[in-house]
Amino acid sequence: MFLKNAWYVAAWDHEIDATLRQITVLSEKICVYRNTAGEVIALEDACPHRKLPLSKGRLKGDQVECGYHGLTFDCAGKCVWAPGTGRIPSNANVQAYPCHEKYGLVWIWMGNPALADPNEIFEIEHWGDPAWGVNRGAAMELACNFLLMCDNLLDPTHVSWVHQTSFAQDATKTTPLRVSKTDDGIIVHRWMMNVEPAPFYKKVIGFKGNCDRLQHYEVRYPSHALIRAIFTPAGTGGPDGPLHEDTFIMDSLNFMTPTTESETRYYWFQLRNIRPEDEALSAMMTADVQKAFEEDRAVLSQVQIGMTNKRTPHIDLPIDGGQLRFRRRLEAMIAEEQAVDLKMQE
Repeated sequence: MFLKNAWYVAAWDHEIDATLRQITVLSEKICVYRNTAGEVIALEDACPHRKLPLSKGRLKGDQVECGYHGLTFDCAGKCVWAPGTGRIPSNANVQAYPCHEKYGLVWIWMGNPALADPNEIFEIEHWGDPAWGVNRGAAMELACNFLLMCDNLLDPTHVSWVHQTSFAQDATKTTPLRVSKTDDGIIVHRWMMNVEPAPFYKKVIGFKGNCDRLQHYEVRYPSHALIRAIFTPAGTGGPDGPLHEDTFIMDSLNFMTPTTESETRYYWFQLRNIRPEDEALSAMMTADVQKAFEEDRAVLSQVQIGMTNKRTPHIDLPIDGGQLRFRRRLEAMIAEEQAVDLKMQE
């Protein structure tokens, strides 16, 4: 089950051009392309006549022509031509999905089009700030349900075992976690005081010696995450700490788009508060982050198999508190949405 009245990432903006392409979002096949004005158009990828995917047809100006019998659809999904001499059937239309471009991503709304407000798209605090550098990688295909990746991004403890050469340090095994509920998600966080920097961050922070480190893991409904890492010289951090002029901050943005019940497309990039024009640093960070995410992918694909084929019940631990709260609330939101849809159909 998925929450439909929400914005999901459909693609990086450079992935969509003036050619027909099929994507899958929430188990629905969608035909996407850019019209002559450069706008992203997203239509149900099935001609209503014999259900040939429209992405197997032709783009004629701004309109899509079905490759089977030539039914032609405008950008709103309305059929504007059909073969024969009779009238075009009134139900010869396909669903059109609202889209919006932001942060170099194409966002798609899968629910009631009347509720699609671009102002509700995830807000990124330092986007476009010239003092902050950016690094990003290609979208990743994950062989797991999107909620397993949401679990992963509400789980600071897993880095101790999955990312031993990058994000891990001894304190990530034992320091207590705090869980906070917000209006639009869950935050799991902790400060680790006077610890050695983790291997990945040791290469990029601008100071020597021990640090105070914040792990801020936040996932917002339905499947968008902000992972904020703060490293500041030991003695300058903590919830009430003044921090330091050499404090390093990295915001990792993570957008999980469910494609099917057991597959996810994962978009990610990082913003950092140092050396914004340093292309070598951006390349190094991208490569290292990609390597760490490949470690996540390997684990989660096996977790999907294990959870699907389990012979005995799985258990939960105290460290799973944030994940469980997130899942319960999202499940309730989906139930509420479905109840409204049923009422409207009566």
